Amino acid sequence: MSVRTRFAPSPTGYLHVGGARTALFSWLYARKHGGRFILRIEDTDLERSTQASVNAILEGMTWLNLEYDEGPFYQTHRFERYNEVIGELMVKGLAYRCNCSKERLDELRERQMAHKEKPRYDGCCRNKQISPDEPHVIRFKNPVDGAVVVDDMIRGKVAFNNTELDDLIIRRTDGAPTYNLTVVVDDHDMAITHVIRGDDHLNNTPRQINMLKAMGWDVPRYAHVPMILGDDGARLSKRHGAVSVMQYLEDGFLPEALLNYLVRLGWSHGDQELFSVDEMVHLFDVDAVNKSPSAFNTDKLLWINQQYLKSADPLRIAHLVSRHLGDLGIDPAEGPDLVAVVEAQRERASTLKELAAISLFYYRDFENYDEKAAAKALKAPAVEPLRKMREKLALLEDWSREAIHQGIEQVVAELQVGFGKVGMPLRVAVTGGAPSPDLDLTLFLIGRDACLRRIDRAVAFIEA
Repeated sequence: MSVRTRFAPSPTGYLHVGGARTALFSWLYARKHGGRFILRIEDTDLERSTQASVNAILEGMTWLNLEYDEGPFYQTHRFERYNEVIGELMVKGLAYRCNCSKERLDELRERQMAHKEKPRYDGCCRNKQISPDEPHVIRFKNPVDGAVVVDDMIRGKVAFNNTELDDLIIRRTDGAPTYNLTVVVDDHDMAITHVIRGDDHLNNTPRQINMLKAMGWDVPRYAHVPMILGDDGARLSKRHGAVSVMQYLEDGFLPEALLNYLVRLGWSHGDQELFSVDEMVHLFDVDAVNKSPSAFNTDKLLWINQQYLKSADPLRIAHLVSRHLGDLGIDPAEGPDLVAVVEAQRERASTLKELAAISLFYYRDFENYDEKAAAKALKAPAVEPLRKMREKLALLEDWSREAIHQGIEQVVAELQVGFGKVGMPLRVAVTGGAPSPDLDLTLFLIGRDACLRRIDRAVAFIEA
């Protein structure tokens, strides 16, 4: 039997990291077993579903390179099929019409809660003959005896007594099919063999299994992935920081770094921290996912992203960081080679956004000095070394790292001081105190004219 998994988000918002992890686990399982990965858009909530949310989901999947083999399939295009199945259930006596009023259902719920009972429908209309011409819903006739055992690939066997499951609504008064019915039909029609989803769906699973069995359909294997928590132990939400996948794109993360981090949320392979996508496919297995929730740690994600920044093709990083420079008003074409800047700076940044921010001084003069750096380096004794460095740099015929380095060494020798007495004020003069690589490389990338201009500014700053 060929493995077929699916990711089935509801388009009522952005693609969040919890959904992305579920998609990743489903994608990896399909890829590992030579199967197919299906994307299904569960858009039956007509009031909350939006095209913008659909676009956000598709963009997130594309950015993460989680390519799907089939789909996207939209549930709103399949209402005829859902109604066909509901009709079959009615004919077989496995579903029935219910005309209980909202008032009666509310009263029933209040009474059950007052008696500390689990609120559920009492089957009032189960054996009634309700006219199709009057307002009604259709309910699935859930078995009243026995238990449903979910053989979960992560949690093991979880049993649910049928007496705890009520006759759930499968079609609303307005004719719209409900979530549990549509999922059952789709999973059958799409031949889904493994359902990997969040554990908030675990309580739906026995209901769906009962409907699958009622129709005589195969039951897929289920794996319910524990939720993701914030650092404070509460369920991950906006207050913990970015939770939208596309926000991580905006914040300058690499897709492979986010995937690497997400796969480690609840799964591990020894002490290994970094995984290529090929390694993820080869090593990952749902059976090894932890049963307990995982805590999202932004600092760990930043560390992983930094490792990928340091090892990625600098040309690719240059393409990606150029957008963030553009956001800061910089045209990378009007300055040093961006690939060279990336190679010089990337070990000092955790994100593309940070890399752009700490590289601004290569492309335009800074407005202010770093206060601590200026207080330490731009003092009266620095004036003479700065002036002598300006003279040397202005006379260089060859603006190369080697020539710049020799010029610095000559000034150090002429003044008979330690390298720091020259190098420290010179670095602050040309960078403003921003993180930077070797001094000769820094000056080389900034360029002669900008270096001379900034040294003049530093001298004026000291003498003011």
